Amino acid sequence: MTEATISPWPELDWTAWRETAIGLQLRTQIIGKVRLALTPWLNHSWHVPLYVSARGLTTSAIPLGDRILEIEFDLLHDRLVFMTSDGRSRGIGIGPGSIAHFHQTVTTCLTELDVPAQFDGVPSEMADVPPFAEDSAERPYDADAVRAFWRALIQVGRVFGEFRTGFLGKASPVHFFWGSFDLAATRFSGRAAPRHPGGFPGLPDAVTCEAYSHEEASVGFWPGSDAYPHAAFYAYAYPSPAAYAQAPVEPAEASWNADLGEFLLDYDVVRSAADPSATLLAFCQSTYAAAADLADWDRDALECALGRPRIPRIV
Repeated sequence: MTEATISPWPELDWTAWRETAIGLQLRTQIIGKVRLALTPWLNHSWHVPLYVSARGLTTSAIPLGDRILEIEFDLLHDRLVFMTSDGRSRGIGIGPGSIAHFHQTVTTCLTELDVPAQFDGVPSEMADVPPFAEDSAERPYDADAVRAFWRALIQVGRVFGEFRTGFLGKASPVHFFWGSFDLAATRFSGRAAPRHPGGFPGLPDAVTCEAYSHEEASVGFWPGSDAYPHAAFYAYAYPSPAAYAQAPVEPAEASWNADLGEFLLDYDVVRSAADPSATLLAFCQSTYAAAADLADWDRDALECALGRPRIPRIV
């Protein structure tokens, strides 16, 4: 199949690529923790995510004294590339193998580039997984499945990015959180939120409380999990306003999941729609509107028309 014939909204079957997905998540966590160790804290942990790139996933620029470091998962060519602003680079292959070997190879590359290689060696938000350096089990790597996931991220990120242009208030970048292994975008009302109770497995309460310090409405996408083995979109509000679970949202296939406390929409519904982008945008807009109306956000002050190329916003 040529690049020109690949579907922009590819099929994603969690059960078929589960082992590869878990291995990829662990690899992204190692690189994410490098960024975490080197970057000053930014509100809501915005200094730690990865970003969708033209080749895969990238850290973007990481400060390194008078240099910068960038690490990119080149998923088109099954490689991890390290680049520094003084012109040096290293690259390693991504394929079947152990997380322990990947961890050691990453550490070696960092040392060769004179980058401090001390970072947290324990996986985050994952149960019953050993430290990276001790995870010696051989893991498969289905490169085609990984590329399908990345191509889905491209489309989702494009729609989330369009959604972001319709908001004047504080809004997050569209970023990939390696802990929860999802792409997310968040809008804020501007008001402080009640202190979050924490309690997320594998995530320090101090991190959780800082992340949810202000009232928000979020949308996101993840490839699936053992608890919910389907690629899906989600939307939630914190704090969740009264009657949010009963709010009408679009499309009709979206529904409230009481166990997760979120609206869910299966990826296949969007993928198979006549206009996938419009269907996903409707989910973003309607779930946000439900949260904002029920929590009495100042929508007139916070919203604007969706952005268009080369057209300044009218003020």
